[in-house]
Amino acid sequence: MAGMTSSARPLLNRRLAEFGTTIFAEMSALALRTGSINLGQGFPDTDGPDEIREAAVRALRDGRGNQYPPGPGVPELRGAVAAHQQRRYGLSYDPDREVLVTAGATEAIAAALLALLEPGDEVIAFEPYYDSYAACIAMAGGTRVPVTLRPHDGSFRLDLDELRDAVTDRTRLLLINTPHNPTGTVLTREELTAIAELAVERDLLVVTDEVYEHLVFDDAEHLPLATFPGMRERTVTIGSAGKSFSFTGWKVGWVTSTPELVTAVRSAKQFLTYVASGPFQYAVAEALALPDTYFSAFRADMLAKRDLLAAGLAETGFKVFKPAGTYFITTDIRPLGENDGFAFCRALPERAGVVAIPNAVFYDHREAGAPFVRFAFCKQTGVLEEAVKRLKALTG
Repeated sequence: MAGMTSSARPLLNRRLAEFGTTIFAEMSALALRTGSINLGQGFPDTDGPDEIREAAVRALRDGRGNQYPPGPGVPELRGAVAAHQQRRYGLSYDPDREVLVTAGATEAIAAALLALLEPGDEVIAFEPYYDSYAACIAMAGGTRVPVTLRPHDGSFRLDLDELRDAVTDRTRLLLINTPHNPTGTVLTREELTAIAELAVERDLLVVTDEVYEHLVFDDAEHLPLATFPGMRERTVTIGSAGKSFSFTGWKVGWVTSTPELVTAVRSAKQFLTYVASGPFQYAVAEALALPDTYFSAFRADMLAKRDLLAAGLAETGFKVFKPAGTYFITTDIRPLGENDGFAFCRALPERAGVVAIPNAVFYDHREAGAPFVRFAFCKQTGVLEEAVKRLKALTG
């Protein structure tokens, strides 16, 4: 019969067998089918600064980036990334040897793990974790070892003793995400100091996903792990234009690290996309040079939206974990008489015309994430107000 294979062997590589269609695709399709407000997938519903969009148009018209850009990224962007790290954090990187441009942060994570892991290496990641972490570790043949962030005093916190106990002789790498998606946790100086000391003591590499670096609220502060003693030479830092400038479709990310680590990551990256996003790289170079007033206004806008949605969710009856960073709010549905996030999220579009994401998809220990649900607040104020109005129908 046409389309049949002669082998009983499964078509999908066994390393990826546990990963089906992402929850984001499922819930976004549900939003379209039901006409619901999509607070599930984390992308803004408005574009970033006009001058940066026009910079991309200008690059297209001028023929900059319309053909293959240089493998490491265009020099203008690599220089802008290095200048950004120096200006904001005092981190000095050689733009020619220590900066690599990638097709978004997702490719940067994949390339780093494919480059740095051998089959059987253990990778410690904080759960709940962004879903591509698990898939990339699997593709690299690594073994993921989750360390669970647990609710404590209104936020999700890291148990440093649990982290230390998770390290074995097979541990190769720590995969860190701060500000943390989906919980909104921002690791403190004390926590990062302990992580750095552990990495140095056990001679571990660290890949740190810092794509939400410009979205920290209240008294939280983003502190790059590479600034801590002993970490500059063992840390691969990942950044992204999508989250900082609200152009998620451009897929421009970057890696900063030592020449040796960047060369390793580039060796894997060149066989993934090779290069991408040529004209957008020039625009992002201009974006990274925007004055501090842009970043302050961006953060203030997101803070107002966080508070709007958090208040509405609390009034509806959710227990709200107000995030210190990112543009996601994690809630506990048990006060609503629910305890299954999957069932709750799949029913929510019909019940209230809103889409959210069950946090359990981000856990190996599914039971630990079962009652938690994530909402994105990177939407227009009117959209959030309408979503809050609809959600209140849950409690009449």
